[in-house]
Parts: sequence; structure tokens; C-alpha cells
Amino acid sequence: MKRYCLALDLKDDPELILQYDRYHQDVWPEVRVSILASGIREMEIYRVHNRLFMILETEEGFSFDDKAEQDRLNPVVQEWEQLMWNFQQPLPQAAAGEKWQLMHKVFEIRKH
Repeated sequence: MKRYCLALDLKDDPELILQYDRYHQDVWPEVRVSILASGIREMEIYRVHNRLFMILETEEGFSFDDKAEQDRLNPVVQEWEQLMWNFQQPLPQAAAGEKWQLMHKVFEIRKH
């Protein structure tokens, strides 16, 4: 398995943040199926105020490009993503239309 960590911000609005949390308590079944079908075996999202942190554990052959293409071809996933844009805002360094930013590891205690 491979692990990835990603970050994204929510709009700094308490009501929108609450709504975002509620949607993630009951993710649409088609979105869940799409995530698992792409080779993602575990996904966790954590939040502090309006900053989100996602941990993905994937199969060895997982590809972000393949996942993006699968998502582009899935109308329900596209609907979900459009809905989530109501709550999300890209990090300042993100390219146009880019959401989650891949993070790089800066420390691992087992290596020191």
C-alpha cells in the first residue's frame, strides 16, 4: 500500500463548514463506490477550523490521473464535486480548478 496526504481549505464560514461536515457523514453511495473502484483502500479526512487534511491509502497501481479521468466520466461524481465547490476553496498555490494539494513528508520518527 502507498499513502498520500493532501490538504484543502473550506470557505471560512461556520454554516458552510457545518454543512460540509454533514455531507461527509453520509457520502453518496456512488461516490464511495467510485473511490474504492479507483484503488483507494482507505480515505480519512480531518478538519481543524477550515483546513482539511486527507490521508489516502492506495493499491500499488493507483494513479491520480486515472482517478481524475474516471471521475470526469462519472456524472454522479461530477455532481458531488460541483456541490463540494460550494464549501471548498483552493489553497493559494493551487492551479485553476485544482482542489486537493498533495503534501510532501518532512519528517518520519522511525527514520531518526
